[in-house]
Amino acid sequence: MTLEVQYKINSDINNIRFLRENPRWYKQLNRNPEKFREFIMDMRDKYELKPTDKLNKLLGNITMLQSFIDVLK
Repeated sequence: MTLEVQYKINSDINNIRFLRENPRWYKQLNRNPEKFREFIMDMRDKYELKPTDKLNKLLGNITMLQSFIDVLK
């Protein structure tokens, strides 16, 4: 694995955790460091860190808040 990829992985705790949970990425990143972008996308999919996931969580919280307000009326 190149030093650049190692620095990128160590810069975010989610990257480190995902790499430990999915050791197949060690081999893939060792053989082909250009797959780092694919690694990041896989990590974001698993941990739901994409902007659409965050928006869905926000909308879910708003819906829950509205239902609490409706119950209190």
